[in-house]
Amino acid sequence: MTLRSLVLVLALALAACATPSDLAKRAPRELVFTGTVTRANWQTYTEVPFTVPAGVERITISVSHDGREARTTLDLGLIGPNGFRGWSGSNKTTFTVAATDATPSYLPGRIEPGRWTLLIAVPAIRDGVTTHYEAHITLAGSNAGPVELAAAPIKTEAGWYRGDFHMHTAHSDGSCAALSGKRVPCPAFLTLGAARAAGLDFVAVTDHNTVSQNNELRELQAYYDTLLVIPGIEVTTLYGHANALGVTSPIEFRLGTKYLPTLEKLRNDVAAHGGLLSVNHPGQPTGETCLGCGWNPIDPHRERIEAVEVINGSALVGAGAEGPSSGIGFWQGLLDKGIHATAIGGSDNHDAKLGTRQSPVGTPATVVYAQQLTVAGVLAGVRSGRVFIDMGGPGRRVVDLTATARSGASAHMGETLHLVDGLSGTLSVSTQGLDGRKLELITSAGAPAFAEAALDIGSDSAVNTISLPSANARYWVRVNVRDKDGKLVLLSNPVWVAP
Repeated sequence: MTLRSLVLVLALALAACATPSDLAKRAPRELVFTGTVTRANWQTYTEVPFTVPAGVERITISVSHDGREARTTLDLGLIGPNGFRGWSGSNKTTFTVAATDATPSYLPGRIEPGRWTLLIAVPAIRDGVTTHYEAHITLAGSNAGPVELAAAPIKTEAGWYRGDFHMHTAHSDGSCAALSGKRVPCPAFLTLGAARAAGLDFVAVTDHNTVSQNNELRELQAYYDTLLVIPGIEVTTLYGHANALGVTSPIEFRLGTKYLPTLEKLRNDVAAHGGLLSVNHPGQPTGETCLGCGWNPIDPHRERIEAVEVINGSALVGAGAEGPSSGIGFWQGLLDKGIHATAIGGSDNHDAKLGTRQSPVGTPATVVYAQQLTVAGVLAGVRSGRVFIDMGGPGRRVVDLTATARSGASAHMGETLHLVDGLSGTLSVSTQGLDGRKLELITSAGAPAFAEAALDIGSDSAVNTISLPSANARYWVRVNVRDKDGKLVLLSNPVWVAP
């Protein structure tokens, strides 16, 4: 038995033993196949069969070989149990197929369990050449984590990444003017173009209750390769809206029915697909103009809320970030209950081309400290709470909080600093690009008194140090940045302080 045959047999045996429940509990499974081709394989097809168990939602195949310098060419294709799924020739070495999206050249659709076949054709190989190939086939279930549309990280370094978590395209109610001037459903490439023009690092496309946008987004991600595209769904219920970020699978939205009896089930469904659930525009009124826009879930389960869209673009073009439809009060009420929900923002843009009907893409912007620019990295950054919201303005403005105890222990935004009973600490507020603005301290209900309530930002890159009082109970502190007229410019997430 050859090495390739041995690997193939073992891989098929392992895959065949898997059950849907097994797959839901495990990380994605990788099958590896190796083989060789020679001049005898010229103008022939090699079939590499593999078995896909029930429960797989996404197949990614990557093929490499050592014959490029010798001018060997391998063409690739894929056949599923129900027939043809695509052919990319030699123009792609990695491709993905899933229910809602696929790499261009391949067809999205249900991943049927059974025998699949990777096709390898040999259109070119020279006499005397032996080429070794290796195929890696990854089988992922629903628990594989958030979906990455990019083949590799956009950036691998840690830093502040600026983006917009909420917008719509032709796949729901996004519309814009066509070339004739007639209003039509607005294609997704205009949204991504607007995000790039706004200087964003990432953007989440969150059409209402649908996943049809994701096949188009996968194709566009390859072109917009300096902009991270985060797949998402605005789960639009009769009791409120929430963004499922990092998810491409359909999410049940009929809250209050037998299909989705509770908000807790919705939260669990999104988590099962590796996504993050964020409450949208909780301060907006519900009525004829926006069905279910206000947040009034039938079972709050607020302790499970991970993020809140505190600033929605409609508020900015209306009464402002702190007007009647602001989500700040709702969010701070959660914080006062000890719920570590991260404040984020979203333009809720529906008109990428003109940007005249509502706030433009990137206003407000959510700025996330992430370890790398990937979907998983950005969502982990949101969960950490090291995030602030920029209402829109020039440059890449920054505000960051670091709390420090006398012991040297420290905590960033979203984290908790533990102070020894009776001892105070310090809060350092670092800013960039905010010269001439003012810092306003905001604390939880019942928090101890601070010596300062507002501070001037004296230079383009400044650090203000504030005394953190000790306390007998947990409290939180955060900052607003305001301009000379008192208008809110930036909003930070809190640092928590505990005995």
